[in-house]
Amino acid sequence: MKSAGFSLRRLKALCWKETLQIFRDPSSNLIAFGLPMVMMFIYGFGLNLDSSRLRIGVLDEAMGTESHGFSAALQASPSLEVHRYETRDELAQDLVDSQIRGFVIIPPDFSRRVKNPADTAPVQVVTDGSEPNTAHFVEAYVNGIWQTWQLQRSEDRGEKLEPEIVMTPRYWFNPSADSRNFLIPGSITVIMTVIGALLTSLVVAREWERGTMEALLASPVTRAELMLSKVLPYYALGMFSLLLCVATAHWLLKVPFRADLLALIVVGTFFLLSVLGIGLAISTATRNQFNAAQAALNAAFLPATMLSGFIYEISSMPAPIRAFTHVIPARYFVSAIQTLFQAGSLWHVLWPDIFALIISAAFFLGLTARLTRRRMD
Repeated sequence: MKSAGFSLRRLKALCWKETLQIFRDPSSNLIAFGLPMVMMFIYGFGLNLDSSRLRIGVLDEAMGTESHGFSAALQASPSLEVHRYETRDELAQDLVDSQIRGFVIIPPDFSRRVKNPADTAPVQVVTDGSEPNTAHFVEAYVNGIWQTWQLQRSEDRGEKLEPEIVMTPRYWFNPSADSRNFLIPGSITVIMTVIGALLTSLVVAREWERGTMEALLASPVTRAELMLSKVLPYYALGMFSLLLCVATAHWLLKVPFRADLLALIVVGTFFLLSVLGIGLAISTATRNQFNAAQAALNAAFLPATMLSGFIYEISSMPAPIRAFTHVIPARYFVSAIQTLFQAGSLWHVLWPDIFALIISAAFFLGLTARLTRRRMD
C-alpha cells in the first residue's frame, strides 16, 4: 500500500499505542522506574573514591614526652583509626593480614632526632603498597599530622620560627573535595544510557518478533511517523527519569545542584536523542530482542561506564582510546552534567558539549532513518 502524507492524527495514535505498550510491559516498567532508583542508591552509597578513618598501627619505642605528643596527634586525627602495638612483628603481621593499612614506628632516639633540623626522617612510615591510592592517603595524612605537630610543638616551646611559605588549598566548585559530588552526576549518565539505549533497542525488534510490524507496514503509516512514534514516548520517559535522578541526587543524596532547569533540559534532550538513536538503530538492524539487548549493552552501556570519564580519567588513557572516546555521546554528557551540578549554567562551557551531542543525535537518528524500510526484507 502506498503511504499517505504525514498525519499528526496517525502519529498521535501510534504514540498512544507505544505508551500503552510501555506501561503494560513489566520489563519496561522495571527498567524505566525501578532500575534508575536502584542504580542511584548503589552509586550514591556504594561508590566512593575517598578514604576516611584509615586503620594504622603505631609503635612507640621511645616512650618519652615527645613521642607521646606525636602519638596523641595521630590519634586525634579524624582521618585515622590508630591502634597501638608492642612489637614490630605484630605490626608486620597485621599489615600482611590487611588488618591495618600502614604503620608508624617511633624509634628510641626520637627525642634527639626531632631536635635536629637536619634529620628529615625521625619516624618510619610503612604503607600497604598493594593498594596504591590508600598508601598515598596514609602517607599524606601522617605527613600532614607531622608538620602540624612540629609547628604546634615549636609554638608551645616559644621557639622563633623561620619565615616560610604556607600553602592554603581552596577547592573551587567542590569545597568539601567529596568524590560523590562528581561521581553521582556521572552515574546519571550510565542510568540514562541504560534507559535510552536498552529500552529502545527492544521496541522495533519486539514488533518483528510479535508479528505486528507486518500490520504497520500494511497501513498508510509513513517512515517519519513510525520513527517518531518510537522516539517521542521514550523521550518523555527518559526526561522523567532524568528529573527523578537529579531530584534524588540533590534532595536525598545531598549533592549540590547549581544549574537551572532549562540547561538541564537542553543537555538532557540531545543526549537522550543520541542514546535513543543508538537503541533504535540496533533494534532496527537486529530484529531480535535478545541480540538487540546484548548489542545495546556492548555499544552503549559499557562505553558509558568505562570510556566517558565517569570513573576513569580520559587523559590517562592511551592515545587511540582517547581518540575513540570522542565518538561516545556519554563523554560529553558526563562533562556537561558535572558542570551543571558543580558550577552551574555556564553556557560558554556547556556549548561545546551540547554541539557534540547535537551532531551525535543527528548521526544516530539519521542512521536509524536510513535503516528503517517500509518493506519486509
